[in-house]
Amino acid sequence: MPRPKKAAGLAVGVVGASGMVGRELLNVLAKSRFPVGRLAVFSSGKKARSVLFRGRRLPLAAPSLSALRACRVVFFVSSDEVSRRWAPALAQAGAWVIDDSSAFRLDPSVPLVIPEINAAELSPKRRLIAGPNCTMSGLGLAAAALHRAAGVLEIRAASYQAVSGAGLSALEEFLSQARAVSGRLRAARADLFAKELRSLRPNVLPRAIAYNVVPQVGGFAADGYSGEENKVAAELRKVLAAPKLAVSVTAVRVPTLRGHALAVWLRLKRPLSPAGARAVLKKAPGVVFVDSPSYPTPAGVAGRADVFVGRLRRGARPDELALWVVSDNLLKGAASNSLQIAQELLRRGWL
Repeated sequence: MPRPKKAAGLAVGVVGASGMVGRELLNVLAKSRFPVGRLAVFSSGKKARSVLFRGRRLPLAAPSLSALRACRVVFFVSSDEVSRRWAPALAQAGAWVIDDSSAFRLDPSVPLVIPEINAAELSPKRRLIAGPNCTMSGLGLAAAALHRAAGVLEIRAASYQAVSGAGLSALEEFLSQARAVSGRLRAARADLFAKELRSLRPNVLPRAIAYNVVPQVGGFAADGYSGEENKVAAELRKVLAAPKLAVSVTAVRVPTLRGHALAVWLRLKRPLSPAGARAVLKKAPGVVFVDSPSYPTPAGVAGRADVFVGRLRRGARPDELALWVVSDNLLKGAASNSLQIAQELLRRGWL
């Protein structure tokens, strides 16, 4: 009896394949069991001409609607402008589109999906799907578990965001600044060190980031909050389906390579002890709880797709919990979440 033919797999497209998130997406795709048949990789104005996938070098092409329409599912890991230009028309033409930009996250007609939280938002009638802000994804997973258990009334958070979250040019600027300072220091003299730091001139980020922290991610709005802070708050309300949730975020860029961390305070509707919250978080999908006295750090979680939670304790009020959340911004904050969405579509038989 002849063996059945092996499925050829899906035609998959990646727009922005040569960027940092694009390369991470190719890496997680290559290691996954997602049935990639033909892979089409598209540039987004970068200088790279090709990318590697499973040991093969694939030439990058400029996006075009005809080439994109030949794909069953297309991942957009590029700029808002690129997504706005191509994603809606492509979804209208029948392809599944998973967009990692911020272009459509707050569009009420577009589902904003973190599969562990709200996979029910996926529908065969809505083929354009937005992925979350890389800071919100970690906060969202931790908050969602506690929201289900006790109801969250208010969230206050301070994020400590890696330079890679601002893109490759920002990362290159950080490394250049760090080399410039360390290369000129000859002694541990505080006055010399201060002089060298003041000599740094940023081009990409609003302030020099080497040996520094910068409390600005995005431009400032009239209310004093930065673009990043307002995005995290609005996206969190949408993902948790809690439009009245009180959220206040302070976003800080820190001189780490990858991995976003957050100090979080949550005020709860129903009583929940730290021990009870610990039990909830240990069972939460996509969450790894780290028991005290240990705790997660960006360097420790780099390259891992889960969200890590630790330092759980009672807050300043009886109805408040404090915790520490860390996740890899290039993975759960971007590439891995996009792949999880595609895997969920496949599981439901829509691909």
